[in-house]
Amino acid sequence: MLQNFDTLKNACSDQWQAYIQHPFVAGISEATLPTPAFQHYLQQDYLFLIHFARAWGLAVYKSRDMNELRHSLDNLKTIVDTEMGLHVAYCREWGIDEASLHDLPEAQETLAYTRFVLDCGHRGDLLDLHVALAPCLIGYAEVAEWIATRSQTVTVDNPYQAWIDMYRDEDYLEAVRRERLWLDERLAEVSPARFAQLTTTFRDATRLEAAFWQMGLDAAG
Repeated sequence: MLQNFDTLKNACSDQWQAYIQHPFVAGISEATLPTPAFQHYLQQDYLFLIHFARAWGLAVYKSRDMNELRHSLDNLKTIVDTEMGLHVAYCREWGIDEASLHDLPEAQETLAYTRFVLDCGHRGDLLDLHVALAPCLIGYAEVAEWIATRSQTVTVDNPYQAWIDMYRDEDYLEAVRRERLWLDERLAEVSPARFAQLTTTFRDATRLEAAFWQMGLDAAG
């Protein structure tokens, strides 16, 4: 059987569904998510993006040829040069100023998830790191797609519409397509034992993504 990203995802279908269709995401879809939950998520996501950039920097270091290096560097530059600025501007729209972001303590969910990804990269090879990063990069596109296909989704005066649109943007979807192709090409070459190992990494990263959503809900009480 040909192994690819879909095979990886299907092997963790319960965890993937719990992440993609989490109550936090449903709240965004239905415009019912409490504002404090979203604000806390945005604050911690700023810290997450910093470590996400570090992880792509590690991917640059772990790259073995120019194609891998360019792929990793493109993702790193997108975060540092584009996403961080957009995130800070978006936080400002939600009453969170940039100065306060610099002084934020990391929530334990942020610590757990980001250090897990970085540890995967330090201990393993480039494929280990990409698999640990995939639930975030690829998953957010699937979250936005799930929201778009729900009959319960509020499309008029939804305060979270800009967030939804961000992950349906064509530039973002193109980055997702590139990452899926990168993973598909390499997952097709690994042994069953290696694939099982990568599945464990992917499952754990997906669980940590769901916990990141839950962190936002818990902050709202």
